[in-house]
Amino acid sequence: MRSAYILPALLAAGALLLSSVFVVDEREKVLVLQFGEVKQVIDQPGLSFKIPFIQNVYRYEDRILGLQTQPLEVSFQDKRRLVVDTFARWRIVDLAAFRRAVGSGGENAARDNLDKIINTEIREVLGQVNTSQVLSEDRTPLMNKIRDNARAKAQGLGVDVIDVRLTRTDLPNQNLEATFARMRAERDREAADEIGRGNEAAQRVRATADRSVVEVVSQARKEAEIIRGEADAKRNAIYAEAFGRDPEFFAFTRSLTSYERALQSGNSSIVLSPDSDFFDYLGSEKAPVADQ
Repeated sequence: MRSAYILPALLAAGALLLSSVFVVDEREKVLVLQFGEVKQVIDQPGLSFKIPFIQNVYRYEDRILGLQTQPLEVSFQDKRRLVVDTFARWRIVDLAAFRRAVGSGGENAARDNLDKIINTEIREVLGQVNTSQVLSEDRTPLMNKIRDNARAKAQGLGVDVIDVRLTRTDLPNQNLEATFARMRAERDREAADEIGRGNEAAQRVRATADRSVVEVVSQARKEAEIIRGEADAKRNAIYAEAFGRDPEFFAFTRSLTSYERALQSGNSSIVLSPDSDFFDYLGSEKAPVADQ
């Protein structure tokens, strides 16, 4: 009978013991609450104990966490506007204060609060400078100032803001569209200027080529006329020499040429007298003797 009671008692004690033991990982911190009040903060890894059914264990990250803020449109001192977003790194340093600040919301609630704090500091810090300071390479002092101000305000959350970096600084969408439109218009104007200069150069090249063609053709015609004239002179000289050597033969060949040209087949008709000089070589066996 006693063993029948002892075994369940041992099992119950074992279950109670197991429910009172928990393990703390080296990457986390643990908060032990009793009826909503903080009873224990454990930030060292290993085994720990709690009162079963009375105390509850809540685990939180002990590593450095990241926060990407939402894009924020900021007005600068020079009246220009830019869209800015940042990346922040933070860590839970006071677990009890963190629990009191965010309650059961945990890290997500802390991120929302940090996002508001950092955005407020971005507006305040960047609103006091010109856009040239933000767009320059040496903007580290601005980021450090945002970090320091956010760190001071985040102490009430029990977190430490380790670093804040500006990741993007762009024009608002409407300004980007207007800027792109101006850039396109400028590029179109430059393209039109280049096309105009190209057409002008092409016209000069064509004009030069046309002038060269005219000059070459004119020179060729001039040389052809000179050669033709020289050839005609040589031909006439040959004819004259041939006529001087044998006038009768020259007259005969001239008459044959005339017959060839005149007596071709066709519809043309020639009416001549039979005793015409044209038929001298047709009507006699000898050529007429030229008058001395």
